[in-house]
Amino acid sequence: MTRTIEQHAGFRAPIKTVFDLYIDSKKHTAATGAPAKLARKTGGAWYAHGGAIHGTTLLITPGKLIAQSWRAKHWKKEEISTLILHFGKAPGGGTHIHLVHAGVPQHDQKGVRQGWPNYYWKPWKKYLASKT
Repeated sequence: MTRTIEQHAGFRAPIKTVFDLYIDSKKHTAATGAPAKLARKTGGAWYAHGGAIHGTTLLITPGKLIAQSWRAKHWKKEEISTLILHFGKAPGGGTHIHLVHAGVPQHDQKGVRQGWPNYYWKPWKKYLASKT
């Protein structure tokens, strides 16, 4: 059985800036320090962290929501999860992200749960701080 991973992250930057860190390939690469190619249209293939994770873009609502099928390279072929990132205004300004990651296989729950802050939230905050 898989459990849904749910996380919240806040950033001191406008929503568009934070949204683009995820969906813009060059900015994603710069902010995480790892090669990425993101699809800005429904049905487009994407990869990040040099291909360690990949999938298909399921839905994009600019500045608000990104939904993707998502899987790690080391997972079995049939193991596919769904990622939903919702972007909104943070109390006091900036951006709040609500992440819901469903269907992550049990054997990688800990890795994925820890991966979001380690490979995204912390590097993004460092990247954004370097831009101000």
